[in-house]
Amino acid sequence: MSLFGLFERRSSPENPAVPLTSASLLDWMGGTASDSGVTVSEASSLHMPAVWRSVALIAGVSAALPLHTYRRGTKDRADEALLDDPHPEMTPLELWRLAFVHRVLWGNAYVQKIRNGGGQIVQLWPITPDRVQVGRVRPTADLPTGKVFQVADDWGARHTLTTRDILHIPGLGYDGLTGVSPVRLAAQGIGLAQAAEATAGALFGRGNLMGGVLQTEQRLNATQAEQLKAAWQAKVGGLANAQQVAVLDSGAQYKPVTMPNTDAQFLESRQFQVVEVARMFGVPPFLLMSTEKSTSWGTGLEQQAQGWVTFDLAPTWLAPTEQRITKELLPADRYAKYAVQGLLRGDSSGRATFYRAMRDIGAFSANDIRALEDLPPIPGDEGNGYLQPTFMAPLGSDPLDTDDPSPGGDEDED
Repeated sequence: MSLFGLFERRSSPENPAVPLTSASLLDWMGGTASDSGVTVSEASSLHMPAVWRSVALIAGVSAALPLHTYRRGTKDRADEALLDDPHPEMTPLELWRLAFVHRVLWGNAYVQKIRNGGGQIVQLWPITPDRVQVGRVRPTADLPTGKVFQVADDWGARHTLTTRDILHIPGLGYDGLTGVSPVRLAAQGIGLAQAAEATAGALFGRGNLMGGVLQTEQRLNATQAEQLKAAWQAKVGGLANAQQVAVLDSGAQYKPVTMPNTDAQFLESRQFQVVEVARMFGVPPFLLMSTEKSTSWGTGLEQQAQGWVTFDLAPTWLAPTEQRITKELLPADRYAKYAVQGLLRGDSSGRATFYRAMRDIGAFSANDIRALEDLPPIPGDEGNGYLQPTFMAPLGSDPLDTDDPSPGGDEDED
């Protein structure tokens, strides 16, 4: 049974099991202060829509990809029961999505390995990173690396665990032990974005965006002012009154109210904060629904999406997870691999043209193509054959002559 539940424990200063450097305690105390005056933590950063979308995108896409295991040296699938059903309550997608959320926000993912009496791993339980401290002790025969984890459980007790007990997937770091929190490193940018959002809310709230004012030479009481406003709105408001001419008497004037240039420029600057968040998480802005300075053509967006998978999603998030799963959860003769072909391939017409060309020149077999389409291989050896294009046969050979064993064909005899 795991020592750790699924839900984050509320931390308090009175709990000695929680270190003062814990992210949850910093969150309780206010998080990391930024120069903008906004306090930023892993939890509070999610209040910004761009951060929420970035985290949800990376974690959701990564966890939803098929995760297969293969026998080394072959193309044979050998899926593991542990990865198919790793937790008594959570689905595989839910478990790995939570692990990716932890990595994106805290820079580290920790999963407890639950073993049966024979030492076989039978369950995986995620641990919130703010419960864990990582360090090194003097190496021993039983602990050759010296890496240990100080972990606080649901009841405040602390436990010392090792790599035999914990699957640790660190992000980018500088000490070889843990990854650093992107949110903490980018606290200034996130804090500025949250401050800008709050300021924009105040801008709308204080009424700077009203359409205009009616000004009269006569002094009006509250009732008269409301009557004038209602009469004016009835005359010019609504689609039916569009382009109608209004008549004002008694010296009344209508003066439109425009937004000050400084406020307009401020609202435009908020778009830059979205780009900053996208840059921090390595997500193309168009995936955050920001296309102001991006192409809106389908092929252009497709290339950007494929570039994101190639240069960020795969090397930053998928490959480290594959290697950790292979190293710590699988037998030595097997390895884990995410199926990213579905994200990289283009439209069906383009794929068909590419597959046909590769099949015709003998580069792909039928089963190679089926593997790229996440389809099972053709039973037997029928799908493993490669075609030989006759128009590319060696000069002087007859590829239709099955009795000719040499690539050069029959030679003239004296």
